[in-house]
Amino acid sequence: MATSDSAPINRPHGQIFENHSFPWTAPRFANMAGCAVQNEQLELRMKRILIGLIALAVLAAGGWFGFNLYARHRATAEIEAVFDRIRSQGGKASHGKVAFDVTSRTLTIEDIAVDPAGQPQAHVKITGIKGVGLRQTDETRFAADSIEISGFEVALDEVGPGKLKASYKVPQLIMRDYAGPARAQNAPASGSLIDLYRFVLDQYASVTASSITAPTLTIAFDAGKGAAGSGEIVYSGLAIQKLGKGKIDAMKADRATFTINVEQAGKADKLTGEMSDLIINDFDSTAIAAALDPQKANDDSYHRVYGHMSSGTYVATSTQGVRMQVDGIAIADIAVQPSKFRPAEILALLPTDGSVQPTPAQSREMMEKLAGLYDGLRVGKIEIGTVSMTTPQGTPRLRAIRYQEGEFALEGLDAPTPQGQVKMERFALKSLSLANLFRWAASLTTPGQAPSPDQMLGLFRVLEGAEIKGVVSPYKNTRQLVTIDTISLNWGQLVGSIPSKVSLVVKMVAPTDPTNPAQLPLTMAGIDKLAINLDLGAAWTESSGALALAPATIDLGNLAKAQARLALANVPRGVFTADPVQAMSQAGQIEAGAIELSLRDSGVVDLLVAQFSRMQNVSRDAARGAIVEMIRAQGEKIAAANPDAKTAVDAIAGFVETSGQTLTIKLTPLGKVPMLQLLGALNSEPIVALAQFRIEASTGL
Repeated sequence: MATSDSAPINRPHGQIFENHSFPWTAPRFANMAGCAVQNEQLELRMKRILIGLIALAVLAAGGWFGFNLYARHRATAEIEAVFDRIRSQGGKASHGKVAFDVTSRTLTIEDIAVDPAGQPQAHVKITGIKGVGLRQTDETRFAADSIEISGFEVALDEVGPGKLKASYKVPQLIMRDYAGPARAQNAPASGSLIDLYRFVLDQYASVTASSITAPTLTIAFDAGKGAAGSGEIVYSGLAIQKLGKGKIDAMKADRATFTINVEQAGKADKLTGEMSDLIINDFDSTAIAAALDPQKANDDSYHRVYGHMSSGTYVATSTQGVRMQVDGIAIADIAVQPSKFRPAEILALLPTDGSVQPTPAQSREMMEKLAGLYDGLRVGKIEIGTVSMTTPQGTPRLRAIRYQEGEFALEGLDAPTPQGQVKMERFALKSLSLANLFRWAASLTTPGQAPSPDQMLGLFRVLEGAEIKGVVSPYKNTRQLVTIDTISLNWGQLVGSIPSKVSLVVKMVAPTDPTNPAQLPLTMAGIDKLAINLDLGAAWTESSGALALAPATIDLGNLAKAQARLALANVPRGVFTADPVQAMSQAGQIEAGAIELSLRDSGVVDLLVAQFSRMQNVSRDAARGAIVEMIRAQGEKIAAANPDAKTAVDAIAGFVETSGQTLTIKLTPLGKVPMLQLLGALNSEPIVALAQFRIEASTGL
């Protein structure tokens, strides 16, 4: 049957696809339709998932912002609780905006002002605090990666008995790796400055930080009129390393400047100055806290406060025309003993009214307390570099000031005087005790009454000796110089307030004075200077009661050298007293021992002969012969009473007869010779006194 292309033909679908050369069969088409349905379902599911994700994102964002808002609200609430606690205790506290960012855990607080209760004189202001990386380490402590404090100010109004006004200002303070208490302790309710210091130190000891830096710290103070005065100190470039448990590894300040207004002797003065490179190593605030703690009053151990402190150049200038410069300062090993170092007791004695002069009793009590304070202070070493002071009269210089193990020394002095320049290599005070110095000063504070001899002798307890070396000084208004190689005086073994052991060494050269009648024979003999070499020593032994004077040497250079040895026996302890009546009553027990005298002629005999020659207007040979004859004639009288004396007389005559000899005389007691009786006999009957000794004498070149 013929058909037309346009005529519809009812054929199965498979045939149609087959005639058009499609490779799919009917089953395959069915599969294709099923896939289309699946695609539609998948698309619907994806739309639903996307809508769910969008909804989840919206919910998450809302939750995030809600949590951030909650965290900020909680931070604000906790901060407000702290301020409420201050206000509930009667203090004043306010703050501005509080913000908290959860992602960086950053808390900021603005415009803080606190006046603690019970401390009306304390005022704290902070422009802002920013803590980054805040986290709570336990129930009582928190930590932060950094804390920045800006505009920090503390004002103290009339603190303590002295009514001191002070303020501290830090424009910016940054602490790294901070950890500390989550809540501050309550400030002390009392107005005690010591209690306030203890509170600050306790807070300080509970904080740790890897570093603390501040560009400047300004301290202003006002102590009223007087030596303390008023002024301002500014530290620049402050940095602290490793703070923890009240200890600091290192602190430094690049520079410190000060301005102080004072009044001395009714005259106003203004001091300005600068110090560079301040460094403190190994600082321990717990040692100071122990000294302020009443519970540590029985602690006799030493607590080190500073390991080492140093500074660079220090310059100070006064409006009165004085300028001082110090090239450097170093102090090592400062420690305190809490049982004795009690600053609270000192502050308690300060008068509430600075215009009222303390009574003598109050002054003594203050100095006794200061003595106790220095008893509890130990300083290992102090070294101060070159010190120069420019004045209208000139510029004295000092190469160094040193203190170590109780010895205080000045070295390298070069100073102008009206007569000329004075130079000194070294001056030292040995075993200096500041505690005993204050005790000695306290013993002298009796108005209208001169210090007793025993009080004056108390100076021997302040130190144990003094030394001067390398002095060159003008002599009066002449061009000649006094030169001192050494003057050394030492004492010890105090019995009461009197030393029982003394030594003196003097090595010097002094010009002779033509205006002094006593030195006229020297100047007429052409001797324009004397070389003096003195060595004296005396020591008492309590167990034996023996007192020995040895050595006792004086060398007059170009004149003579004399030596003496003297022994005393049965010297009682009671003779070492400032009471002359008691000393004389005890001195009756003292007995004379062996005595040895030696005289080396270096020109003194010729000097005596020349003087006698001028007086008698005879030749020197005649004068020498006349002197020898007089000695021998006098000796004959002495020898009649004591045959041993003839040996001594002959030796003396031979000593004068030939220049350059050494005369030696030995006296040995023949029995017990009471010293007081011997001295009396020497004044009235010297021949009888000498009869109590065996006399040996000799001369030799």
